[in-house]
Amino acid sequence: MSSAPSPTARIGRLAILAVGLCWLAVLFDGLDMFIYGSVLPHMLAEKALGLTPDQAGDLGSYATFGMLVGALTAGTVADRIGRKKLMVACVALFSLASGLCAMATSVGVFGLGRTLAGIGLGGLLPTAISMVSDYAPRGRGALAIGMLMTAHHAGGILSAYVALWVVEPLGWRAAFWFCVLPLLFVPVLARSLPESLSFLVAKGRTEEARELAGRYEVELPVAPADKQATGDRWTSLANLFRGGEWTQTLLYWLASFGGLLLVYGVATWLPTLMRGEGYNLGSALTFVVLFNLGGIVGMLVAGRASDRFGAPRISAIWFALTAAGVFLLSVHMPLAVTFTVVFLTGVFLNSAQTMIYATVSIGSRPDSRATAVGWTSGMGRFGAVFGPWLGGQLLAADKGDWGFTAFALAGLSSMVFIGIAALRGARRTTASDRDQQLIGAH
Repeated sequence: MSSAPSPTARIGRLAILAVGLCWLAVLFDGLDMFIYGSVLPHMLAEKALGLTPDQAGDLGSYATFGMLVGALTAGTVADRIGRKKLMVACVALFSLASGLCAMATSVGVFGLGRTLAGIGLGGLLPTAISMVSDYAPRGRGALAIGMLMTAHHAGGILSAYVALWVVEPLGWRAAFWFCVLPLLFVPVLARSLPESLSFLVAKGRTEEARELAGRYEVELPVAPADKQATGDRWTSLANLFRGGEWTQTLLYWLASFGGLLLVYGVATWLPTLMRGEGYNLGSALTFVVLFNLGGIVGMLVAGRASDRFGAPRISAIWFALTAAGVFLLSVHMPLAVTFTVVFLTGVFLNSAQTMIYATVSIGSRPDSRATAVGWTSGMGRFGAVFGPWLGGQLLAADKGDWGFTAFALAGLSSMVFIGIAALRGARRTTASDRDQQLIGAH
């Protein structure tokens, strides 16, 4: 066996720099994503912009539609121009779009701002995941992605406190002005974030990659034997459907649809639905904090478990537990019990979806990784569009108590699809091992 230093020892400074900057970018992503759900009860209470519950659901879907567009295009663009440039552009876009929301004088202008913000938000997340996956120590890919995604939920926690501390004295517009502040982070990201070494090598920019690797004392990745991905912009996407990959790809997409329906439906409507269950606004925002604290804990637990037992298997189990927790929220329980259920639901829900991304990212070629993650995220965004819209329609029809049931069913569907993907993957691994044994015997 090789006596080379361990990946953890060799990756050191470069991994810390790349993951740290990506973590901050995703923190701002989470703040911008969750801020709408956090201030929504206040906007509805004061009828801001003449907003009605069904319009509120539509606005939530505008942002997630933008995320769909961003996710579908960002992966291919990142695999062509680089992860770094795209991340910088995405942070700038969703920060400026929040300023448009803050200045909006009508529902239409506000919706445009949320759509543009969604494009930036949708493009950032799969790109950051791909970057972190590039720099993760071998065998710790799921944990590294889980650690990155704790930032998303830290941003959700921050959004709740912005709603509590800024909206009451200054109004809902101040919350969106607060979300413009990440624009100050853009020059730091542009100057300090290293480009993906795998991307540089795949694009033939070996001198640049060698200089970066030498500066941080890490090994240079091996160039891919197949160079066709660099010559054809659609090759990375076509690779997702070659041979028997198409079935696995569709299973990931379907699981992502249900998972993001659940994530964004709950993220948008949790405070409002909990108020409908009889809790006051302060308690409803406390649910947002607990939900995202659970998400942070869940990312770390799921990441470690996935590196040991497999990300698809953990994702399926987590979705089953999520469905149970979400359904329980439709039952009015003592406040302490409800707090516990919200926290545990956050533990399982958020990391269940992230482990789908981890599964796709870890199993993808470095030169097409952003495309694979981006399209899995992008196809799932159809569910993210549908989730907030569905919650708004149920609330407008005075059937808000059905919202938790609908979201629980989405969790069960994702459990089924990712579970089938896990079983197929296990069978394929077993078959591959058996073939290797036969080849060795001959």
